[in-house]
Amino acid sequence: MITIRRKKRRLALRGNCCMFPPSCLRRSKSSCRPPRKKSPTCGGFFDVPGAQKRLAELDTLMTQEGFWNNREKAQALIDEANALRKQTEPVLKAERQTEDFKTMLELAQEEPSAEQQKHEAEMERELAQFARELESLELKVFLNGPHDKNNCILSINAGAGGTEACDWAEMLLRMYQRWGEGRGWEIELTDVLPGETAGLKSATLLVKGEFAYGFCKAERGVHRLVRISPFDSNKRRHTSFASVDVIAEIEETSADIVLPPAELQVDTYRSGGKGGQNVNKVETAVRITHLPTGLIAASQSQRSQHQNRATAMRMLISKIYAKRLDEKKAELERFYGEKGAIGWGHQIRSYVFQPYRMVKDLRTGEETSNVQAVMDGDLDPFVNAWLRAGCPAKRMAGVKDEAE
Repeated sequence: MITIRRKKRRLALRGNCCMFPPSCLRRSKSSCRPPRKKSPTCGGFFDVPGAQKRLAELDTLMTQEGFWNNREKAQALIDEANALRKQTEPVLKAERQTEDFKTMLELAQEEPSAEQQKHEAEMERELAQFARELESLELKVFLNGPHDKNNCILSINAGAGGTEACDWAEMLLRMYQRWGEGRGWEIELTDVLPGETAGLKSATLLVKGEFAYGFCKAERGVHRLVRISPFDSNKRRHTSFASVDVIAEIEETSADIVLPPAELQVDTYRSGGKGGQNVNKVETAVRITHLPTGLIAASQSQRSQHQNRATAMRMLISKIYAKRLDEKKAELERFYGEKGAIGWGHQIRSYVFQPYRMVKDLRTGEETSNVQAVMDGDLDPFVNAWLRAGCPAKRMAGVKDEAE
């Protein structure tokens, strides 16, 4: 940034000038409008004063003697404090940057014309970066659901299309792994069922990270692929489908769910893939079935049966919790029914590889011709558009799928 010189003291005595856009550098000082008053809650979305007050209370509690007598309660308070810091720090940083830009603009206006052009180019670069940071901050406004901050369980199931659909499910798995890694999340493949010839019949991912469920829930639905099949010797164009289901991970202690042992059927089996003799010779994988509902959760990613059982239990509780929410809200099986059949007419997004290249979200109209970037995990434009559109569940009126 431009070095703030001794003029800052003199400028502080004057009224503030406008900060955006950089073209103000070429205007007269009288044409600049005074800034609007600050909102105490940053526009009503982030209650920064309230969060700071609560943070001060937590800091006081953490310094008291006997704070660690109850470790679970202490850890909960520490987690709350960390969450409040993550919430307030970006907002306060944005406010400081806004004030810096105002000062930079005023300083630049007193420079000669040649210097102003140089400062304008520098401010445009800084403002572009600032706009990206504000966009990220803005998206958190839409992530206000009760479980948006939680980890999530993402399941992929091959649909209509046979071997081609199984291959498509594996391609989606790779896409979501790349996307999650790019966002800094931890991706754990907890269960996988290989296809008979190629690809995957189903796969389950445990996604761990900040707002993992809030972002991943945008992917829930049927995904459609149109391409010339590599499994067809006649090189014909095929259409394949795969469904993606996303539910929030609910901890056993945070949900009022009691599962009597009589309602659970626990099966153990040998894990496949890497892991050495312990995994391949000992039944470490666990599958738990909730008999009253028929819901199933399985885990085979850990090296011990105890760890896999704990993971499967968390997943099962999350599924039961989601199902109970659906029943309470009376939304016709919100998590398990809206995506409909895994076939024609139910897709939320189409991926066309041939004869042209395009990925199009039918709920928002967001589209791109850079198919390779999307398959490499560049899903943020689609997810962000879905959040800004109000998280629609159905196709937007007037949006057509050219591949149909």
